[in-house]
Amino acid sequence: MRLYRTAISGSYYNAELRRNCVVGNLSYVEHEGRFYRIPMERWDAIVSHEDLPGFLQSVVSGGQPAPEFDMRQVQAPVGTQHVWAAGVTYYRSRDARMAEAKDAGGGDFYDRVYSAPRPELFFKSSCEHVTGPGQQVRIRRDAKWSVPEPELTVLVDGLGQIVGYTIGNDMSSRDIEGENPLYLPQAKVYDRSCALGPCILVTSEALPATTPIRIEIERGGNTEFSGSTTLAEMKRPISELVEYLFRENSHPLGVFLMTGTGVVPPDEFTLAPGDRIRITIDPIGTLENVVVQGRTGTAD
Repeated sequence: MRLYRTAISGSYYNAELRRNCVVGNLSYVEHEGRFYRIPMERWDAIVSHEDLPGFLQSVVSGGQPAPEFDMRQVQAPVGTQHVWAAGVTYYRSRDARMAEAKDAGGGDFYDRVYSAPRPELFFKSSCEHVTGPGQQVRIRRDAKWSVPEPELTVLVDGLGQIVGYTIGNDMSSRDIEGENPLYLPQAKVYDRSCALGPCILVTSEALPATTPIRIEIERGGNTEFSGSTTLAEMKRPISELVEYLFRENSHPLGVFLMTGTGVVPPDEFTLAPGDRIRITIDPIGTLENVVVQGRTGTAD
């Protein structure tokens, strides 16, 4: 089952919704190609439900398909959850990070963390800075080398259990981080540097190692870059990343964890305003965003 968070269209924001304090968003579950509205539940209450798969199944079993569902209204699948990220979880990522930091004397840092028992984890975004499908992602004005990082992203409940999967884009300024590894927060944490969507694939089953992650970057109607990898290329089990994330942090309403990238564009590539980024992970879907540059404030 897939879980969607949508904006409420004006025509559907009726008296029933106002009476039940549904303001701004509606949530839907997709099952076998049909969409069912989740009644009177706020997003945080849904994703932190103690039995999310069972709850969604009860919505499907007891409801009727919702004809008003509009894919154009889909928002990032985040409420008040924070987004964290893991780094250097693929060999390709290790290689690229070592190369970009070599001149700064930090190249071996990434080799060490790739092999170390403790993973690299960092805070990526608060909810208000996350952008969703069809919305804009940003490149920094003071960066000369910017790339997207396509990542499988997991939704983890307050008990540290993986309850779902979505697609993440960890926008990164490679020249800033390469100048000094301590600049990582500036290279990766800024307005609209994190995109999630289009939905959460809710399942208790781990995705198979053969699951592909594909990215395509379109510029002026042509494919400027495309690449792919699979989960089999990951160095660390996702469960290990989650265990470290919860060692000294609590996330009572859940948390998203981006699990690292195995697709890195060549060194001569950098994003430009107007680029269209498409990241596809079967069976979740496709996350598509357009690149802008300059101060635009927080996500819509």
